Amino acid sequence: MKRKDFLQLSGMSLGAFMLPDLSAFGKIIDPSAALVDGMDVKLKKQLADIALNAAKAKGATYADVRIGRYLNQFVTTRENKVQGVANTESFGVGIRVIANGSWGFAASNEVTKEGIARTAEKAVAVAKANAKIISEPVQLAPQKGYGEVNWKTPIEKNTFEVPIKDKIDLLLAANAVAMQGGANFVNSMIMAVNEQKYFASTDGSYIDQDIHRLYPSFNVTKIDRASGKFQTRRSLSSPVGMGYEYLTPLDSEKVGGIVTRYKNRYDLMEDMRNATADVTQKITAKSVEPGKYDLILDPSHLWLTIHESVAHPTELDRVLGYEANYAGTSFLTLDKWKSKNFQFGSKLVNIHADKLQKGSLGAVGYDDEGVKCKEWDLIKDGVLVNYQAIRDQAHIIGLKESQGCCYAQSWADVQFQRMPNVSLMPGKTPLSVDDMIKDVKKGIYIVGDGSFSIDQQRYNFQFGGQLFYEIKDGKIAGMLNDVAYQANTQEFWNSCAAIADERDYRLGGAFNDGKGQPGQSNAVSHGSATTRFNGVNVINTARKI
Repeated sequence: MKRKDFLQLSGMSLGAFMLPDLSAFGKIIDPSAALVDGMDVKLKKQLADIALNAAKAKGATYADVRIGRYLNQFVTTRENKVQGVANTESFGVGIRVIANGSWGFAASNEVTKEGIARTAEKAVAVAKANAKIISEPVQLAPQKGYGEVNWKTPIEKNTFEVPIKDKIDLLLAANAVAMQGGANFVNSMIMAVNEQKYFASTDGSYIDQDIHRLYPSFNVTKIDRASGKFQTRRSLSSPVGMGYEYLTPLDSEKVGGIVTRYKNRYDLMEDMRNATADVTQKITAKSVEPGKYDLILDPSHLWLTIHESVAHPTELDRVLGYEANYAGTSFLTLDKWKSKNFQFGSKLVNIHADKLQKGSLGAVGYDDEGVKCKEWDLIKDGVLVNYQAIRDQAHIIGLKESQGCCYAQSWADVQFQRMPNVSLMPGKTPLSVDDMIKDVKKGIYIVGDGSFSIDQQRYNFQFGGQLFYEIKDGKIAGMLNDVAYQANTQEFWNSCAAIADERDYRLGGAFNDGKGQPGQSNAVSHGSATTRFNGVNVINTARKI
């Protein structure tokens, strides 16, 4: 595929996200129905016990039950019009068992005593059929039962309780700012998610969780009629594990007097004003000269590089070759981990996995196989020290317990290993972004994520962005266009030369990380502070190869 075709298709796919396929999210419901309480927790426990007992009666040595109610809300606008408002609900039960040493799974939207018992029996039948072809039995890491517990995302304001009109008014007001600023096209969206999940297992856990996520976003386009050129800029918001309070603006700050940063809250109106000015400047910005540059990467950009080059290749199922869908396998094979000295990056690079960080997309109390969530190191002082593993993988790398990173996108899908939040730890000595820029003679400051490409081993890659600023002799000299950088993963992370301190630490992330067959989608955050990488190869994406 030619580069221009790749970039065009990448842009189309990002734009298509503004109008999701609602059929994948469940049945359409009235917004008020989302505020009605779901099934009583006592009834869930009774139904779960029926499933567990039915599975054991048919020969299961282990069983777990997930009763899930999944709510989604989409409010989308374009210029001065509402494109759509939709609320969806999906409700059902998924049952996973081990029988004759093999996994079996079945799901149903018939959440009754009879329906659940039949589903459990079907799961056992599937396991016994699978047992005829397995090479070795499932080995589960030990897991104590927690009894009856609950966990809820610590939100201040439930997004589903905010009137639709208020959301529409906010989006249209932001769109008007763009149009008044000279934009030709603008679309915007607020997407909210509420997962109400109940888990029970033969280990003795009965876990009730209420999980909330929010993603406001927009896209601005401006056309220069005289030249026929156009430029776009997406929002610098992040999807978050928060309530509507994320859209309550707090003080923001600028880097180099130019780039506005948002940490724990997001100002949609301000970002729209800045985006409109940015696309105007991008139209006349000069095209980059290819060569070696020191790169200063903002967290709004670096999250995606972390996701693709660190988080995916440390998934143990990819390392073992059990999984290759969407993202390939991994160059971080077990021999590199066993050597205990594989230098993944420079000594500044500390990559941490966690399912606990407040405000992150991956934050939950317990994963989808009833393991209490935790945090652990993947890369320590630049050296590969661990992977991401769940209960039936833990023994492979000598772990005595799961790391708690098992997830299913709905009750109808079987749970499997999904990445936790994977983040680059901030620097340990005081360093601001402005101070970092002062140390760069020839560099580029990159903000926001863009198109990318990475090979099936997660090794050779290319990344673009939203905004590019040339740095000359320690100062921002102006905006650039047509920038992408190329490297291999190990070379890139070993070029890490400076990381801003914790004052600059921020989260980026995605609602739609795909994996598996049939495919599933996972929401995950990746944090970092602004980071400098020295001597990275930069190409001009507008020039022919």
